[in-house]
Amino acid sequence: MVNQKNNHAKKGSIIAIEKAFVRLLQYQEIKEISVTKICQEAHVNRSTFYANFIDVFDLVDKLQERMMSEFTELYEYEVNEKYNSNDFLKLFRHISANRILYKTYFKLNLNLKVNIVEDDSDLAKKLFNSEYLDYHSEFFRSGITAIIRKWLNNDCDLSPATMSHIIASEYQSKITHL
Repeated sequence: MVNQKNNHAKKGSIIAIEKAFVRLLQYQEIKEISVTKICQEAHVNRSTFYANFIDVFDLVDKLQERMMSEFTELYEYEVNEKYNSNDFLKLFRHISANRILYKTYFKLNLNLKVNIVEDDSDLAKKLFNSEYLDYHSEFFRSGITAIIRKWLNNDCDLSPATMSHIIASEYQSKITHL
């Protein structure tokens, strides 16, 4: 019973530290954020910080790992069931609900390596006759990243459904010719 209580307290401390860091990062550059500032914002002791992280950069690395895990979980069922993971409505809803975290992602220039699922690659092969797939994939990733960034900079002013429609309409002419 004690271990469960300690694990729960540890998770709570980690979440408080991450949230404090993300809040500070909205107004300061990473080089201006110290462990002391994070601890003050999170209302935890420095020893609590160092029990969980080596330094601020370790915090960034672990935050990136958590973001990647959450992002991957969005499509876990679809991947296991071999469905097409291009459910952009789900993606935009997640971004809208976690906009500060995604703003942090872009501010820190984190690089989430998300592979295109096999079904998505199959669709790309059909759309582009298997030619230059790596270029088409890079073009799409860059485009959707730019659109997400713009949407976040506009404080998610359009609905997730509208954003999903914008992405789908970019490929509509290609899809209707299949």
